[in-house]
Amino acid sequence: MAIISRGFTGRRRNDSDRLPPGQYLVEDFPVLSAGPTPRVPLDRWEFAIDTEDGRTHRWTWAEFMALPQETPTADIHCVTRWSKLDTEWQGVSLDVLFEDVESAAEYALVYSYGGYTTNLPVDDLLDGKAWIVHRYGGEELAPQHGGPARLLVPHLYFWKSAKWVRGIRLLNEDWPGFWETAGYHNYGNPWREQRYEGD
Repeated sequence: MAIISRGFTGRRRNDSDRLPPGQYLVEDFPVLSAGPTPRVPLDRWEFAIDTEDGRTHRWTWAEFMALPQETPTADIHCVTRWSKLDTEWQGVSLDVLFEDVESAAEYALVYSYGGYTTNLPVDDLLDGKAWIVHRYGGEELAPQHGGPARLLVPHLYFWKSAKWVRGIRLLNEDWPGFWETAGYHNYGNPWREQRYEGD
């Protein structure tokens, strides 16, 4: 008689404590976009941080790639209710990009190639909470997932992790972005189910 019955695959990992309310797990990586996918040649790509007093800090692709790289592993949660655990990325921490940026601004408006924008408090971009990433799962970030580079802010709903990121404008007042002006929540905490305005 067999000690282990057929079909037994061992104990399942309990991920329920990592899944925000109302979310379900996916194995694939769904693609959701509100328009055509921008194709940005690397020789024309740049990233900028614009301060509230009009100064601009700019990086070309070569300068960006020369910065210290990190490989964060993060759970991501889409407002459409899917979650994907243990996603693996490579990119540059916003802490590195902000090192020489002098600003007292409390708000940021992230803008992208293609015109997309989203707003966040500056505090949600710093202290190891956010990256500009260019690799996913060990490969270059595909355009449909925001390549050549996207913002990654995994503690908020994934629409805050702007694809095709081009820059960050620092502001003294909060300025809602694309989905926020269309009725999505201004902050987007998945653990509080802040999907839509009023949640």
